[in-house]
Amino acid sequence: MSEPARYTARPATAGAYALGEGPVWDADRSRLLWVDIVGGTVHEGRLDPAAGAVTPTGSWSFGGTVGAVAVTAGGELLVAERHTLTRVGADGARAPVARVLPDGRASRLNDGAVDPAGRFLVGSLAQDRRRGEEILVRLDAAGVTVLDADLDLSNGLAWSPAGDRFYSVDTVPGLVRVRDYDPGTGAVGPRRDLFSIADGYPDGMCVDADGNLWIAVWGGARVECRDPGGDLLAVVAVDAPHTSSVAFAGPDLDVLVVTTATAELSPRDLARHPDSGRLFTARVGARGLPAASWDPACAPSS
Repeated sequence: MSEPARYTARPATAGAYALGEGPVWDADRSRLLWVDIVGGTVHEGRLDPAAGAVTPTGSWSFGGTVGAVAVTAGGELLVAERHTLTRVGADGARAPVARVLPDGRASRLNDGAVDPAGRFLVGSLAQDRRRGEEILVRLDAAGVTVLDADLDLSNGLAWSPAGDRFYSVDTVPGLVRVRDYDPGTGAVGPRRDLFSIADGYPDGMCVDADGNLWIAVWGGARVECRDPGGDLLAVVAVDAPHTSSVAFAGPDLDVLVVTTATAELSPRDLARHPDSGRLFTARVGARGLPAASWDPACAPSS
C-alpha cells in the first residue's frame, strides 16, 4: 500500500471557540454553520474559498449545551440542545420539536446529522462515569426511534454517496462502525465494526463524493481520510490537539473545514498550540457531498 497523502490545515477564523463542532455548509444561502458546544451557541459565517477564511456573521445563543445544528430547505435551523431538539425560524422564533433525553439524566445530546431523506439522527454522551449506556436515535414522524443503546460516546454520523451505508463513531473505544441503510424507510441493518483509530479518538466525520471517510481525531491534531474498507489514504495535520469535526464547504464543496477546541487543554498546551479553538481549512483534492436538509415533516407528531 502506498504512503498516505499529507496536507496541512490553516487557521480560518480570527476567534477561537471552547468546543467548536458540527460544521454544516448551507449551500442555498452560501453560509457555514457550526456550534460551540460548551458555549451553547450556533454560529454562522461566510467562507472565502480562495483565502480559506471564515468570517462570522451571526449567532444564536441557548441556555445550555448545543451538540449539533441542521438546516431546512427554507433556511430554518434544527438545534440539538442538551436534552431536546429545537426549531429556530427564519425570524428567530423558537419552538420545541422533541425531547430525546429525560430530565435528570446525566447525559447530553452530541453530534447529529440529516439522512438522505431528511430525517435527523443524533446521539448522546455521558456527563458522569457511566459507560455503555448512551444512545443513538432517529427522529421522524413516528417519533424517536432508538438505533443504539450501548454506546460510550456517540459521535460522527455520515452516509455513503448512494445513502445505502451508514457510518457512526463511538469515540471512547475508538471505533468507526457501519451498517446497511434504507434511505426510503430509515431502516438499518446489523451494526459491525469497520476499523479503529489509535493515537487519539475518532470524533466528527463526513464522507466525500468518492465515498471516502474524513474523520477528525480528538487528541491527535489531525484529520484522517480512509476508504470504505478502512485503509488510510490521507492525513491532514492541524495545529490544534483537539480536532473535533469536519465538513466540505464552498460553492464547489472542495474546501475541507475543520473545527477544533480549547476545552480540556492545559495552559501549556494552549501556549504551544495558540490556534486551538479556531476553525481551520484545507484543500485536499477531494469534493464533498451536499448536506441533506432536515425535513420538518420528519418531526414527531404532537
